[in-house]
Amino acid sequence: MKAALVTGPGQTPIYGDFPDPVPSAGESLVTVTASALSRLAVGRASGSHYSASGAYPMVVGVDGVGKLEDGRRVYFVLPRAPYGSMSERTVVKASQCIFLPEGLGDVLAAGIANPGMSCWGALKERGKLQAGETVLINGATGTAGRLAIQVAKYMGAKKVIATGLNPESLRGLTALGADITVPLVEDGAALEDAFKEQFSKGVDVVVDYVWGPSAEHLLAAAAKAGTQGRHIRYVHVGTLSGIENIKLPGTTLRSLPLEIMGSGIGSVSWENIVKDIGELLNTTVGAGFNIETKSVPLPEVEAAWASNTGMPRTVFTLGPGLS
Repeated sequence: MKAALVTGPGQTPIYGDFPDPVPSAGESLVTVTASALSRLAVGRASGSHYSASGAYPMVVGVDGVGKLEDGRRVYFVLPRAPYGSMSERTVVKASQCIFLPEGLGDVLAAGIANPGMSCWGALKERGKLQAGETVLINGATGTAGRLAIQVAKYMGAKKVIATGLNPESLRGLTALGADITVPLVEDGAALEDAFKEQFSKGVDVVVDYVWGPSAEHLLAAAAKAGTQGRHIRYVHVGTLSGIENIKLPGTTLRSLPLEIMGSGIGSVSWENIVKDIGELLNTTVGAGFNIETKSVPLPEVEAAWASNTGMPRTVFTLGPGLS
């Protein structure tokens, strides 16, 4: 079969031939129609993500949309290695397949599932967001952050505060439901003051896609502002800053009713991850959730992989007439 594959860490995938998969007991054979290029897919392919197996050669891609042998459409996640989602066919545990609702196209389903998983799990599973609470999304101008605004509002957030580096992108977030926007300026004191103003009015849940210095300023501002009687749930999802380690003074922890946690593979069980994705996909059409996608035929994987910026989300397609 044809597939996007790599033979070693750090390589750009190429379009080539790979042996056909044969399902084992409890697995489903999926004929793939669409698979998104996500940070998780890139990290596992390169071997840099903490969940990567490190085994090569391999077909890249962690999730996608396709049809079972009986013709039913499914979203699937984490095929059995060395098979991935960016191939004509793959094999995956039947328990990791989710039947798709009518009206949800293959490309949107494939593109929205991974960022949807990150924000749905962060807000519901980890942050335990309640209707009427205030959410601060650190790094809201990317695909996942923009979707997190929509999901937070759908879950009943009274106020959503969104941060980002790009002022123009920040301005566009109000149309998605952001009530307040905070630019991530380089002046640490000014940034801390801006965060302090928001925490002085009350913040319940922080969903952080950036980490690094902005996280340090967020936590310092929360400590200086006080919590207004709120228990802050701080959920670390990603590291867009590229800085894994932060300084966290003990005084910050002692002065706040603060809970810091991660959200991702390991901190959320696979059973709950699949459940969260299913809830997101079955809600997408009715709630009007949307992200920007760009369809690219899988044979063009090498060029698209190398030029990927993350927005719009690249979705590789196999077969005609997909939308």
